[in-house]
Amino acid sequence: MQVKIDTREKFHVITIQEPHIAANMTEQMDKVLLTLLDDNVKNVIINIQDTKIIDIAAAEHLVELQHKFYDVNASFVVCGLQPELKKMLSNADILDLLNYTPTESEAMDIVQMEEIERELGEI
Repeated sequence: MQVKIDTREKFHVITIQEPHIAANMTEQMDKVLLTLLDDNVKNVIINIQDTKIIDIAAAEHLVELQHKFYDVNASFVVCGLQPELKKMLSNADILDLLNYTPTESEAMDIVQMEEIERELGEI
């Protein structure tokens, strides 16, 4: 699986550079994403703007990964969904389970807001 990782102060932007995310790529997703939970910067933005098709099993795995991140107080936001992919995920009742935004900029805003919420919760 081809990915580009851009690390910022509060989050990593993982751009998946694949037109099709297949079910057999979930192990590779785990290798890339779960290792970030051991990092000081745990928040992740998944940009799938290059993806046209995602297998249902792979989409469900993204939801599972999202839960793993939130379980350890780390943000997980998906962005860049193409209209056909968004429709497919909606039809499969997966879209509403994902924390997603149209753009990477909006995803960054969500991560920043969630970080503030976590900091306020510690007071």
